[in-house]
Amino acid sequence: MSYYHLPVLLNEVIAGLSPKRGESFIDCTIGGGGHAVAILQRTAPLGRLLGLDCDGQAIIAARENLTPFKERVTLINDSYLYLTDHALAHSFTEVAGILFDLGFSSPQLADPARGFSFQIKAPLDLRYNTAAGTPAWQMLTQWSVKELTEVLRDYGEVPQAGRLARAIINEQRLVPLTTTAELLAIVDRVQGKGRRSLPAATLVWQALRIAVNNELKQLQETLPQTLPLLAPGGRLAIISFHSGEDRVVKNWLRRESTDCLCPPSSPICRCGHRASLKLITQRPITPSAAEVKNNSRARSAKLRLAVKLPD
Repeated sequence: MSYYHLPVLLNEVIAGLSPKRGESFIDCTIGGGGHAVAILQRTAPLGRLLGLDCDGQAIIAARENLTPFKERVTLINDSYLYLTDHALAHSFTEVAGILFDLGFSSPQLADPARGFSFQIKAPLDLRYNTAAGTPAWQMLTQWSVKELTEVLRDYGEVPQAGRLARAIINEQRLVPLTTTAELLAIVDRVQGKGRRSLPAATLVWQALRIAVNNELKQLQETLPQTLPLLAPGGRLAIISFHSGEDRVVKNWLRRESTDCLCPPSSPICRCGHRASLKLITQRPITPSAAEVKNNSRARSAKLRLAVKLPD
């Protein structure tokens, strides 16, 4: 499968990170390397970039697309959850910027072996890294109705989540749902077709993907790892694609850009917390109409930027 991924909010990311000659950067979700190319061009001739991705196909594509930059690029096939370990192992400390482009990519969506699209009959897998973790079909055999209801409600805001969860669990107890087509048939039967501008299946697939890849918890555990790796004045750029991701990012940035976290009723600060970041964007940057027209996947993207304060 060819791996071409159009980078989202490219101009806005580069303006926000403001890469300069000789600086080092970390791309925590390198994908095909679209953002990385622009960063490496602006940091030539000696600037370096560490790229992580848990998808092995993305790393292969990035390696090919970033060939002209040779030894300036270090690529790691692993989750950004292990950001600190890889950064220290390859001497990426005091970096000028760190980028996250969250969610899944167009090549992953089109891959018939992954099951990311309900429009393609495929194994119900939904893992970014198919060599690790548990595929979606197997997780469905392990969840109770209550657990699946919480997944559908919390990660996808799926309407009638409880009713749908019961139908799915009851069906898979008879015959395991191993393909996208089998799950889609249940969603269509319970939720109906054409009732919402956003198909119910889109929300179901989003919820399952987040749960299968443990996306929100990994994001919560990774964001604090960026602070020791950024140089003072280093910049953080985070692109999210759904409300759950953006909420995690927004809340963490708000916390880390605030000095005292004590309750307002407290007469003096007892927490000792000091801001480590300054927000560049009070509200997220969203794509232009022209970009959305050219790349429909960009329509829900939100970019938040922050800069590390002096120690």
